Formats: sequence, C-alpha cells, structure tokens
Amino acid sequence: MPIRIANLSKYYKKGLKSKKLVIDDLNLEIKKGEVFGFLGPNGAGKSTVIKILLDFIRPDSGVVTIKNLPVNEPGVRKYIGYLPENPFFYDHLTAQETLKFGGKAANMEKGVLEERIDQLLTRLKLSHVKKQAIRTYSKGMVQRLGLALALIHEPEICILDEPMSGLDPLGRRLVADLILDMRKMGKTVFFSSHILSDIESLCDRIGILNEGKLLFCGPLEDFVEESKGLEAAFIKVIETDRKAKE
Repeated sequence: MPIRIANLSKYYKKGLKSKKLVIDDLNLEIKKGEVFGFLGPNGAGKSTVIKILLDFIRPDSGVVTIKNLPVNEPGVRKYIGYLPENPFFYDHLTAQETLKFGGKAANMEKGVLEERIDQLLTRLKLSHVKKQAIRTYSKGMVQRLGLALALIHEPEICILDEPMSGLDPLGRRLVADLILDMRKMGKTVFFSSHILSDIESLCDRIGILNEGKLLFCGPLEDFVEESKGLEAAFIKVIETDRKAKE
C-alpha cells in the first residue's frame, strides 16, 4: 500500500496547559496508481496530515506508513515527491540550478539528471527562463518550478499541497495533464485543493476532512450522486457536520 494511515491523532498545544485535537483517529489508505483528492475547509487539518506523512511533525498516536515503511525511515524519501502550498527557493539561483541541486540530492546520474531537467522545464513551459534568477519569476512560474522539483527524481508517490495555487488557467491545465500522465504511469498522487473543479476532473477517490475528522472517503461519483455536483455535496456534508456539533 503506497500510503496507509491508521488511528492517527494529533494535538497542538493551546496555551500553557491545554491541548487542541486537530486530527481525530484518522484512518486512510491510498491505492497504487490512483489520484486521491483530500478536501476540507480551512483549518480542517489537511496540511497537518501532509506534514505527518512527510515526517515534518510527529503524531501523538497512530501508525503512518509509505510503501509499508514507517514515515520516519530515511529510505522512504526516495519514493516521495512533495510540493508545498507555498514553495520557497533561493531567489538568486536559476530554475536549472535548483533542479540540478534537487537531482544531485536524490543521487541521480549526471546524464539522466540533465535530460530530466530539460524534459520537465519544457513540459512546464519554463525553458525560456531556465537561466534567469528565480527572483524574476511570477508566482505561477515559482509554483510550476516547485512541481518540477517534486518530480525531478521520478517518484512513485506524489504529495501535492494545493498544487494549483497561484496558477492561471493555462498553468492549471499543464499541472492537470501532468497529474493524469502520472496516473497512466501507475504512480500515486495524493493532493489537497480548494479548487473543486480540479478535484472533479482528476480524482478517482476523495476524502473529506472537517475539524480533524474524516467525514467521507470513497469514489467521487458516490459522493456527488445525490447532489448537483461536488460543490453542493461538499457544502452539504460540512454544514451537516457542523450543525451536529452545535
């Protein structure tokens, strides 16, 4: 199983003595070769789950594995490509230099790395600025470079936090096509997004998180079959959950 989360809970400190539950006994399995959309309102806990998957923070309880290995196992890194919501780079470097650094960190051979850099920069429409300092890039160009860096070592599993953030319609199409190609190649894509139209067009299954609790997990068509599209179904399930807690 590419990604497995079992009985995951996480608390954050709230003041000196109290704690706030942000992930509540989460169970989730992501299958090989699927595109999984992770949805929820702001503050639902999506980014916290992603940070735990990447071992940036540790859970208070539960088991999290990547390819059946604990996420704190160093060898797990080679399987994962990660795009944060707001990628940040050394702005005096170029795209070419940034990707070369990423590839070397992943122990890629020089010839393979150079070919991969050219391939990704061409695919993401960044070839014309590959030798320009990143400080000259627009937000959308930085976002596309972040995706290129996540994919440089051809990972089996891609974890993308708001991959369409800051992209214009053409940029969103580029990224969407890449995600679909990854699925064709049997790769696993786990991504969060607030752009529901992208979720509808790309995902095999979705998970709905609200206040740390998983409200739904399953095929997209099962979630929207009784509603007028994903947006209406999403709003309904979140509002129902909130009313139940009042």
